[in-house]
Amino acid sequence: MRIGYSFWGFLGPGITDTPDGGRSHRRTLVDGLCAAGHDVVFLQLNRDLCEAGDSLTGHYRWDVGLPDVDALFLEWRWPIPGRNTTACGRPGHTCDLHRQAELLDHYTHEVGIPTILWDKDRRLPPTASLRRTRNVTVCEPALHPNSGAVPLLFPVADTAIDAADPAALAALPRRTPLVYVGNQYDRDLMFDTYFAPAAAQLPHLIAGKWADTRRWPNLNFIGRVPFPRVSAIYADALATVLLLPARYATAGQMTQRIFEAVLAGCVPLLPAEVRSADALVPSPLIVQHATDVRHRIGWLSEIAGTDEHASLIAKCLQHLDPFRLSTQLEVLSYLLHHPESVLS
Repeated sequence: MRIGYSFWGFLGPGITDTPDGGRSHRRTLVDGLCAAGHDVVFLQLNRDLCEAGDSLTGHYRWDVGLPDVDALFLEWRWPIPGRNTTACGRPGHTCDLHRQAELLDHYTHEVGIPTILWDKDRRLPPTASLRRTRNVTVCEPALHPNSGAVPLLFPVADTAIDAADPAALAALPRRTPLVYVGNQYDRDLMFDTYFAPAAAQLPHLIAGKWADTRRWPNLNFIGRVPFPRVSAIYADALATVLLLPARYATAGQMTQRIFEAVLAGCVPLLPAEVRSADALVPSPLIVQHATDVRHRIGWLSEIAGTDEHASLIAKCLQHLDPFRLSTQLEVLSYLLHHPESVLS
C-alpha cells in the first residue's frame, strides 16, 4: 500500500532548537512500514534537508504536491498562534497547518481514501467533526484513549529491547543521581510535586526548553541539548521522573522518554496519578510525592551495579513490551486494511 505520511519534524537528529520528540520513534515506525512492504511518501516539507542540511533522499521520498496514495497518515498538527496561524510568508510562519488542511481537503474529503489521524499530543477536540468522518480513524498514543479512538503507542524497535543487556547497563558508572529530559510544556504541577524538592537535595540535571525557571532558582537547568546527547544523559544517570501533562496522565499516555531512559539503563520513576502506572513501570518505581522520589534514589544508590539493580532494569525492559514496533505495526496493518471495522 502507498501511504502518504504527514509529519512536521525530523527523521534524523534535526536541529537543537526544536521540540520534536518524534525523532525518537518516527524513523522506527517508517522503517517498519517499509519493511512490511508499504511504500511511504512524506507530504510535508523536508525539514531534515532544509533546516538541518541532512540529505536522506537516498532512502526516503518527499513530495509537496498531491501524489497518488492509497491511505493518508497524519501526525496531527494543531493551531499555534503566531506560528502556523499567520499568513504564509510572514516572519516565523510555519506552513504545517495549512499543508495539513490541504491534505485533508484533497485526500480525505475529495478522494475519500482511508485516513489515520495520530493525535500524539491530545489536541484534537472531542467534538471535532473529523472524529465522525466515515473514512477517518483517530489514534492516540495512550492506554486509555478518547472514546472511538484506537491506541497507537510510540514505537520502539523490538531489536533495541531484545539487545539491551541489564547487567551491562547496571554496571555503567552513573554520576548523576537524578535527571529530567524534556520541555516545560504543562508540566509545572508535576515538576513541583515530584521532581523539584528531590532535585534540591541531589546532584541533578534538567535538559529541555524551560522558558520560565524563576520559581526554581537553585536547580540545574541546562537548556535544550542536541538530540544525540539525550541517550548520553540517560546513560550517565541513575534515575529520572517521567513528568506528564495532566491530559496525558489521565489517559495513561506515556511519552518516548520511558524507552529512551530504560534502554540507557536509567531507572524511570512514575507518578502514581498516571492512569495504569503499573502497566508502564514495576510497582516499586511508582511514587506518590518528592519524598518517595528521594527515598527511591537512595535505594537505587545502594543497589547500583548489583544483581538487584540488573534485575530491576530487566523488569523495566519487560514493561516496554506494549511499545514494541511489531505491536504498533499490527495495529496499523489492521486499520489500513480493515478501516470499515473501526468506522462502521
